[in-house]
Amino acid sequence: MMEKLHSGELYDPNAREIAELQLRCLEKLYDYNQTRPADQDRRAALLREMFAEIGEGCYLEPPLRANWAGRFARFGKKIYANFGLTLVDDTEIRVGDCSMFGPNVVIATAGHPILPELRKLALQYNAPVRIGRNCWIGAGAIILPGVSIGDNTVVGAGSVVTRDLPANVVAAGNPCRVLRPIGERDRQVYFRDRPIPPELLPPVVPSPGAEE
Repeated sequence: MMEKLHSGELYDPNAREIAELQLRCLEKLYDYNQTRPADQDRRAALLREMFAEIGEGCYLEPPLRANWAGRFARFGKKIYANFGLTLVDDTEIRVGDCSMFGPNVVIATAGHPILPELRKLALQYNAPVRIGRNCWIGAGAIILPGVSIGDNTVVGAGSVVTRDLPANVVAAGNPCRVLRPIGERDRQVYFRDRPIPPELLPPVVPSPGAEE
């Protein structure tokens, strides 16, 4: 039954072997959410115990909600999550380095059949979610099972991401759609018409053959 969590097959999430292991994971999540703000070392230690993989410099602000306390989540380095991140982590959630999550973001890997007769049986299936490096997921966004988001992409607040998003774009809406690529104007202003201080800008690396 445990193998079916990661195969995409229908399974019974209330099976005894699943429920017992999940309960032990949730005990650690409870401990994490009871830590005091100054107890950063304890938080970091618990994250290492809870998550399948978590890199250096990650900061996940409690309360953190997760079906399996991150057991199937693989986070890179320097990931920041504001209050109320919810991981429906019944199978793998993979997040690249330096990505950020606004308050109350939901990342869901679990789904249930549309057919009412199957839902009566409480059956479930799971599909992994992958988020690239240096992404920004805005407050209240919902990312649905099986979605992949490319590197550097920004997802607007309140969006519902039902399909894959490419790298280097701004996307928003319900359902979430690409609005535009990240481009030259984004090197000039950071919010409305407020200019980016030149000293903060990284140098432009010329593309190969640009001088030919």
